[in-house]
Amino acid sequence: MSPRLEFEGKDVEKASQKACEELKIPKEKLKYDVISYGATGIFGLVGIKKAKIRVTLPDLTPEDNTEERDFEHNNKSKKHVTEVERSTEQARLDDKAIASIPDESVNLGKNVLQQIIDLITIDAEISFEKKSDQILFCIKGGNAAILIGKQGQTLEAMQYLVEKIVNKHSEQRIRIQIDIEGYLEKRQNNLKRLAGRLAEKAKRSGKPITIGQMNAHDRRIVHLALRDDSGIRTQSVGDGFLKKLLIFPKKKYPRKRKT
Repeated sequence: MSPRLEFEGKDVEKASQKACEELKIPKEKLKYDVISYGATGIFGLVGIKKAKIRVTLPDLTPEDNTEERDFEHNNKSKKHVTEVERSTEQARLDDKAIASIPDESVNLGKNVLQQIIDLITIDAEISFEKKSDQILFCIKGGNAAILIGKQGQTLEAMQYLVEKIVNKHSEQRIRIQIDIEGYLEKRQNNLKRLAGRLAEKAKRSGKPITIGQMNAHDRRIVHLALRDDSGIRTQSVGDGFLKKLLIFPKKKYPRKRKT
């Protein structure tokens, strides 16, 4: 089977152009299937989705082996590598991703976040850290409780807006995370302890336990904290930004007595 690669762009035309440039294939010889045509979103800001295509590469003849090796060397993020190579390559790609995040995106995100904060509280300062394809903004000072909001909803809203605005002006996908006075680590530790207690309660009672109204970030923490517990399973239910998370005890079937 011929190998296939996926490419993204603002629209199908941009995605195919990107594929031609990276694969050095003339446009008239490029064979691809459209996975998604993308979406412009609301006012060109919220709900934007990139177009995605799947390109079928031509079969390589034996004499093309050198070209194939060069291609894989320049695209080591592909999955056809050994575990050791993948680990080494991932570390290199992380460093490359950090370096590839433009200063303009960092400055834009910081300025937008500062304007939002200044409307809520005073004397708050922002520092940042680049982490792979992510920018982590750390806020110190000001009224932390107001900035975080109930169950972190204000923090989550600020993060959502900043990420949308930054990616509106960026060719690459950049994830934004905002922390306030170490809130994220404290929240993560509290949720892990809560998840452990409720999982034990569900197993003892034999009944499902509900954790209500959680955002996606918090739900992910609980799912990951309990994924290795063979005695329970977790499931998110509901629609919208906030959803409930259910912890189900797995049924234990009694052993049949030997007659």
